[in-house]
Amino acid sequence: MPQEYPLLIVHRRLLFPSGTMFFDLFGATGLVAVDAACEQKRRIVIALTDDEEPQKDSKVREIGTLARIRQVIKLPDGHARVLIEGVSRVMILHRTDAPDYPAANVLVVGEEIEETAALEALWRTAHNTLEAFSRLEAVPGEIVAAAEDIKDKSIFADTLAMHLLHRYADSQKVYECVALEARYELLLTALEDELAIAQLEQSISSRVRKQMDKNQREYVLRERLRAIRTELGEEGENEIDALKAKAKDLPLSDEMRTKVQKEIARLEGMPPSSHEATVSRTWLDWVLALPWKGEKKKSINIRRARRILERDHYGLEKVKERVLEFLAVAKLQDNDLRGPILCLVGPPGVGKTSIGRSIAECMQRKFVRMSLGGVRDEAEIRGHRRTYIGAVPGRILTSLRQVGVNDPLMLLDEIDKLSHDALGDPSSALLEVLDGEQNHSFQDHYLEAPFDLSKVLFIATANNVDTIPRPLLDRMELIECPGYTDAEKAQIAKRHLLPRQLEEHGLTDKQCNLTAGGLKAIIEGYTRESGVRQLERNIAAVCRKVALQIAEGQESMAVTADNITDFLGRIKYIREEQTEHRTPGVATGLAWTAVGGETLPIEVLRLPGNGKLVLTGQLGEVMQESAQTAASLVRHTLEERGIELDFSKEDWHVHIPEGAVSKDGPSAGITMAVAMLSACLQKPIKSHLAMTGELTLTGRVLAVGGIKEKVLAAARAGAKTIIMPRACERDIEDIPESIAKKLKFIFVEKFAQVAEASFS
Repeated sequence: MPQEYPLLIVHRRLLFPSGTMFFDLFGATGLVAVDAACEQKRRIVIALTDDEEPQKDSKVREIGTLARIRQVIKLPDGHARVLIEGVSRVMILHRTDAPDYPAANVLVVGEEIEETAALEALWRTAHNTLEAFSRLEAVPGEIVAAAEDIKDKSIFADTLAMHLLHRYADSQKVYECVALEARYELLLTALEDELAIAQLEQSISSRVRKQMDKNQREYVLRERLRAIRTELGEEGENEIDALKAKAKDLPLSDEMRTKVQKEIARLEGMPPSSHEATVSRTWLDWVLALPWKGEKKKSINIRRARRILERDHYGLEKVKERVLEFLAVAKLQDNDLRGPILCLVGPPGVGKTSIGRSIAECMQRKFVRMSLGGVRDEAEIRGHRRTYIGAVPGRILTSLRQVGVNDPLMLLDEIDKLSHDALGDPSSALLEVLDGEQNHSFQDHYLEAPFDLSKVLFIATANNVDTIPRPLLDRMELIECPGYTDAEKAQIAKRHLLPRQLEEHGLTDKQCNLTAGGLKAIIEGYTRESGVRQLERNIAAVCRKVALQIAEGQESMAVTADNITDFLGRIKYIREEQTEHRTPGVATGLAWTAVGGETLPIEVLRLPGNGKLVLTGQLGEVMQESAQTAASLVRHTLEERGIELDFSKEDWHVHIPEGAVSKDGPSAGITMAVAMLSACLQKPIKSHLAMTGELTLTGRVLAVGGIKEKVLAAARAGAKTIIMPRACERDIEDIPESIAKKLKFIFVEKFAQVAEASFS
């Protein structure tokens, strides 16, 4: 009668009756199905699907295997390894899936073996075939011995199929054939092909052994010849032979092969101890060590890539989505990319380098990182010419030699930190490297011949694109990696930073119990960054303190908000309410920096004088011009309102605190104007108000950048209302909902709207 069993849906895993196999389960669906089977006399049905990644609702084939669960090993990472023994074939009638796992009604396929002359002939033929495999030593002896002891003809056929058939299609046909005679016919047909292949392999092995014997004889003769040459002081000739042999095996271009052959001929005619010989030998070593051979293209699995990105990074949803789009295009182009170079832009510590490493893992490419910070010599990229003492290739070819393949993912780290001087401009050398139309024939000065870089996947990182030369920036597609909110930092610490630091310090989560309150205290009191690098350093400091206490005999320690100062000392940063405006002439602006958003308090004071505008606080040229524009506009606004002030008898002093930090940019235009207007009217602006926007002389408010970082900075400073340009309204989508819903946004186009919204 049909019975219902849980289903374990697999792809290309054939479990024959009487066979035993380990199954590694990674998804929750398979684990739940195994748990359900363990509650039902440990019986489960192994069902085949044609889907490469089986899902709960995958369509399964009609024939499966009723199996017995022998052992379940639960692994620490949530996976499981299950040992399953096949019992009998079953026919899957219809699905009866449970909410959490697949199930089906199945009918056991009975096998009443009718001893016929045809079946006996097939069985004997199969035995003879097994003996032929045994004579060829194409199957282990213990398998042959075990198979010969099997008396059940059905089990014997399944055993031969399991151990002798190497092609999955043949094995599947035998597996799904219920009639025993037909199964034997399919099996013997497939075994004939396997036997022919085994005989051919034996013939090839025999020829190889003969060739090896010949090579062994040559090796002995060469060793004797080497010994004779050593006695004569001519050991250099053996080195020449080795270089010739190595050059012969490499797929060099015709131009490079000609150069190598000429260089070997020159080296052969030089005294081994001469300086010229050393230069030639070093050049040949470099050329022959480079990865000239092409690598086999690897398929990209988008679902696997998504799992890797989710595993390695929390947040950064738009970044991960763009990376997946990039990988999808690579998959459709057969892993051959000709598009723009990706450039990950964001504050330090947000995971740009880590994203590059994850992309390499998703594409199954080797990863190599090349730091460009402080590089100012063009030779660092293109190499030095051989005429210089100590000349070497540039960093590009050096990295390829280290990684050993010609298609790695090369991360050009800190590309915005390139500089240039009299020695050349390295950014200009990178133009050829990052151009898909040119890098197939990249010219390194040391190599003196083209090298193909078109198979290398370049990805760049930067903190600030303003310092990247425009031609180089034009070759890259920018992907913004914004800073993290406090909530995102807490999740990153729980999922990644804390487990890593506990492992590095030899601690367990029971020995070092960092509470949610303690983690929040670290984020708010000891870090002021957009990334999580400083946060990880503080967590490491806590782990060191705890490790010391554990080593002295204490069993465990709890790190809370109340005792955090015992581990990290006094609090470094106190987040004050910087938007509590009680004094006329004071306003809070918002600024973007390379390390994230910052609040920018602006103070204006009117003093007796002669109409001067005094600016202090290390303001850049653009910000000084913004202050002059704001002053002119405020005077015009006061005249329109009928307020008469004699500006010729007073000075305006505009100061932006933290005078040791240089500041520049147009974003503080409306903030300075509001502060000046407040000072003139002797009226404080609204509390908990922050603003950003560029101001023109006619009173228009223009768009600015860095909106997400600025809004996060305003929220940290206690702002409840933010004034920003109407053109920036679309950028609100990038702000986390948990932050945006606590704030009121006022979008303006004219300074009159700013003034109206700034005062009670």
